[in-house]
Amino acid sequence: MSEKLHIIPHKHRINRRMRNEMKGHSSLVIWFTGFSGSGKSTLANALEEALYEQGYHTFVLDGDNVRKGLNSDLDFSDGSRKENIRRIGEVTKLMADAGLVVMSAFISPFREDRERVRKIAGEGNFIEVFVDCPIEVCEQRDTKGLYAKARRGEISNFTGISAPFEAPESPDIHIQSDKEPLDVSVQKLISYIQPKLNLSNE
Repeated sequence: MSEKLHIIPHKHRINRRMRNEMKGHSSLVIWFTGFSGSGKSTLANALEEALYEQGYHTFVLDGDNVRKGLNSDLDFSDGSRKENIRRIGEVTKLMADAGLVVMSAFISPFREDRERVRKIAGEGNFIEVFVDCPIEVCEQRDTKGLYAKARRGEISNFTGISAPFEAPESPDIHIQSDKEPLDVSVQKLISYIQPKLNLSNE
């Protein structure tokens, strides 16, 4: 008999709705996907600053930060990439259940994995943001020197160079980070997100 059959989740008296009411706003998962260097983390952090200043309870989960801690045991094979996103999906759900507006910035190259996270978070609680930027522009930015290393073969399974990226077909928000200023992108996000943070919409 599988040991998992003995796992029985505890039902807590304090639920997400109650936490949201205490904080005064709904909780959400805002998922940023795109190439390395597209501006996902920059945009997520700018959005968090804007929401924080308006009194929202927020948190940013970033790819490198999570890889250094929670997912330090994973490599960059397809299997590990899927497990990386699965774990993050579960973490973002827990944080949203705690009443937070969670901004997750991950390359997350596979559509199937992003859809899995949407299901984990729950329909209506997940917003997919495609930070669209041509890979040529991402390479020019290359602040971490990763593309150069990937071109030299020093990094394997690098998205856009030696590994695929499946762009969202119908993202909730489409940001073209090479064509519009950061403040314009942030305002576009706030205009879309803010109505969903209203408790009356739950």
